[in-house]
Amino acid sequence: MPGIVVGIDGSPNSEHALDWAMRQAAALHTPLTVVAVHEVAKSYWGDIPVIGPADSPLLEKLHHAAEEMTQKAAGRLGDAGPASVNVRAVSGFVVQELVDASRDADMLVLGTRGGSGLGRLVMGSVSNEVVQHSACPVVIVPHRR
Repeated sequence: MPGIVVGIDGSPNSEHALDWAMRQAAALHTPLTVVAVHEVAKSYWGDIPVIGPADSPLLEKLHHAAEEMTQKAAGRLGDAGPASVNVRAVSGFVVQELVDASRDADMLVLGTRGGSGLGRLVMGSVSNEVVQHSACPVVIVPHRR
């Protein structure tokens, strides 16, 4: 998935990151891939995701929410949209899925962790891990004040 990849979680900060990624993809005339991850349990035997039958409807609901969030962001842009937009919802570990997505991307975009006080000054644990292991440049979009 060449182009820009943006990770979203439904938070206002990820919505801000999605808006930024959409504008950037439009300016560069490059595809945008929106990735939402349904976090699953870790196997007792190691870093193996445990995905069960109950995860399927949750993944479908997540995909629908990600599609809706993406359509709203595209609506805010008007006609100046990216070359193409693909929405993916996957089950797994958030950091691993984003790092995997970075392998074929030109840029990975994430929002900062929400919160107030000290939370505003530091990146979240997901952002921190992704920055350390990403295969492409990572943009951390600061939250709105």
